[in-house]
Amino acid sequence: MKSQDVRKQFLDFFESKGHTIVPSAPIVLKDDPTLMFNNSGMAQFKEYFLGNGTPKSPRIADTQKCLRVSGKHNDLEEVGIDTYHHTMFEMLGNWSFGDYFKKEAINWAWELLTEVYKIDKDILYVTVFEGSEEENVPFDQEAYDIWKTLIAEDRILLGNKKDNFWEMGDQGPCGPCSEIHVDIRSSEEKAVTPGKDLVNNDHPHVVEIWNNVFMEFNRKADGSLEKLPAQHVDTGMGFERLCMVLQNVQSNYDTDVFTPLIKEIESITGSKYTIKASNEAEEKVNIAIRVIADHVRAVAFAIADGQLPSNTGAGYVIRRILRRAIRYGFTFLDTKEPFIYKLVEVLSTQMGGSFPEIRIQKSLCANVIKEEENSFLRTLDQGLILLENIISNSAETTISGKKAFELFDTYGFPIDLTALILSEKGLQLDEAGFESELQKQKERSRAASKVKAGDWQILIDDEDEEFIGYDHTEAKVKITRYRKVESAKDGEVFQIVFNMTPFYPEGGGQVGDKGYFEASNGDVIYIFDTKKENNVIIHFAKDLPNNLSETFRAVVDKTIRKSSASNHSATHLMHQALRHILGTHVEQKGSLVNQKNLRFDFSHFSKVTDEELQQVEDFVNARIQEQLPLIERRNVPFKQAVEEGAMALFGEKYGDNVRAIKFGDSMELCGGIHVNNTADIWYFKIVSEGAVASGIRRIEAITADAVKEYFASQADKLKEINGVLKNAQDPIKAVISLQDENAKLKKQLEALLKDKAKNMKDDLAKELQEINGIQFLAKQVDLNPEGAKDLAYELGNSSKNLFLVLATAEEGKPMLTCYISKELVAEKNLNAGQVVRELGKYIQGGGGGQPFFATAGGKNVDGIAEALAHAVEFVK
Repeated sequence: MKSQDVRKQFLDFFESKGHTIVPSAPIVLKDDPTLMFNNSGMAQFKEYFLGNGTPKSPRIADTQKCLRVSGKHNDLEEVGIDTYHHTMFEMLGNWSFGDYFKKEAINWAWELLTEVYKIDKDILYVTVFEGSEEENVPFDQEAYDIWKTLIAEDRILLGNKKDNFWEMGDQGPCGPCSEIHVDIRSSEEKAVTPGKDLVNNDHPHVVEIWNNVFMEFNRKADGSLEKLPAQHVDTGMGFERLCMVLQNVQSNYDTDVFTPLIKEIESITGSKYTIKASNEAEEKVNIAIRVIADHVRAVAFAIADGQLPSNTGAGYVIRRILRRAIRYGFTFLDTKEPFIYKLVEVLSTQMGGSFPEIRIQKSLCANVIKEEENSFLRTLDQGLILLENIISNSAETTISGKKAFELFDTYGFPIDLTALILSEKGLQLDEAGFESELQKQKERSRAASKVKAGDWQILIDDEDEEFIGYDHTEAKVKITRYRKVESAKDGEVFQIVFNMTPFYPEGGGQVGDKGYFEASNGDVIYIFDTKKENNVIIHFAKDLPNNLSETFRAVVDKTIRKSSASNHSATHLMHQALRHILGTHVEQKGSLVNQKNLRFDFSHFSKVTDEELQQVEDFVNARIQEQLPLIERRNVPFKQAVEEGAMALFGEKYGDNVRAIKFGDSMELCGGIHVNNTADIWYFKIVSEGAVASGIRRIEAITADAVKEYFASQADKLKEINGVLKNAQDPIKAVISLQDENAKLKKQLEALLKDKAKNMKDDLAKELQEINGIQFLAKQVDLNPEGAKDLAYELGNSSKNLFLVLATAEEGKPMLTCYISKELVAEKNLNAGQVVRELGKYIQGGGGGQPFFATAGGKNVDGIAEALAHAVEFVK
């Protein structure tokens, strides 16, 4: 059965059982601060399990793109090594929100597997929760009794808390689960070891394919459990593993989910994937191909959903996944040129029907991956040179773990590649030292990001929260719940929920509102941020009021709100301008809107010219001059809004009903705050444009009061320049005249310095000392670095066996110049690059160059004397 048919039959089956089929949520989460990525099928439904939202249907089914490479669920280092872990995978799921429970979930799972997919019942095992005295949760007798009607009792296994009690995190909904495992080993293997002995023991051919989670409890901050007000079903079936079973193969990578990618990798690299490797070399190639086939899926889908590789947060995780794939190709497939980006075409053809975003964003994904490959391959080349330096400067056979960690941490050079190169040279890596440094870094990172959250204290139950911020900036409110949160970043903070709020929560690129709420006695509590978590608007404050039960006056900071609204509306107009001037290929790839400025990332293949930027500015300012009123439509059906021309952004999760924002011909789906009329923006000014990644550009701009301040600042600068130019009638002509004069003087100075160097040559030649047959001199000279270079070459041309170190300190910047005669480089194995790297430490700097000539710059002028004093050690 083809993978497309496997997916379709699952969805068709549950549709026949009254489930509403919903699309996969984006793989990158933007409205849940507790998760970077969708790491399970249930992540997009958290608000329903928590009781913070109402689903469109009590029964839902879907296939969800998942990514497990960070946090509690992290499978990255297993991927490729075995044949059943993945970074990105699909989770087929059926969901009940307070509707059906164990009986239906178990019976339907069994019906689909054995009657629709026709999996042999004799290769299936099931597990149920054995109970826990510690948690005061009994043995799941109900699930056991249901399974007894479907399968032999000796195939029903008891699972402990680790395997059969599912939790979505340290706090929140949880409950016992019942898993279905499949044993696809050969008859001979089964005769030796029963399948039940291998369940949940990481055997590649005895694997879990379905998990039925029965959400009954809520885990509190103190670790205790309380009953949820309703019972839910949360199930997940690993799509790739299911395909392995139904296609009668022994590995996920042997299914048609992966074979098209593997064949393309073989074709591009000239390597061969061997289903059963017969030696270590073949297995290393297999692992590399599996890593690349898996990782390109994760990276491409993340980019298609709006997450670009970067050095922070979710972007860093995506970059790390891609770099792992690149280094496996570099090391084991001998690929020194970018090639992974070529796999996007295959991926698009294969999965574009079920996930249209990968087909539509194909070019962007390929361009970004190619640029990342080029960049990291350069890093690998640089790392190889640095590693060679570490090896050549070490007298030991074991290389320092601290040095290896610096190479890994600073330059991104993979530690496994370091270990491989060392072993090839007969050297060893101090792995304990490396692990020690890595652990220190992890502890620092953990300490910085650790968040301790208390339980929500409920003051008013069953109170629906209402957002009124589109129409109001203040309101009379009551606190419905709050909790205390502690973190290294913010210290002790209170998160507060009101029954209604005018505060806009961070979202759609716009930062959250600030402001305050005031008690009847005049006490004021400041709100320094507003966010949305699992469909609840949370207000952040450093304090709580004394009387929590009274009614408060909540007030948004109108000045900040006004500036943010101006920048947000200008962002929409700029998006329209870019599509009008550069082309309709332009799509938003990220944005930031706050009270100071706006930042907009968009897809475009080349630098935006000055003329084009001016056209964008003019276009937006023309819309401002037209004084276009805001036309806002709330609760419009998503499909209708798109059909009417509203732009929807890739990577955003939209509900059935949306809000559409229109200024003239600009129409976008947006939940943010906007001006009532484009005239309120006053003026739009672009302050910078540049590249973020291949095919992605970034514009930063300002509006309203920020533009007024900008113009005032420019006027002050012009006045100051005129003053320096003695109020010249034509300032531009005066500056050009100064530049011409400066160029002439510079040429004269260079000529004088060359003469000075020549005159110094004879004096310095008299100071040369002969040490071990080497003409040596280390001295500070009153020249600029270029003059020191000329002097070194002058002396080198007239003196044999010369070892010269000159120091300069022009404008307080220390510079060391080292010249070594080529005969010394060959005969004495001296190297100017190594010399300046060592001596550069004394001036708090470094450098390099060729074996016969190199320079090093630094920051510490006082270290020059010590550097020159140590130079003699190289010739002694």
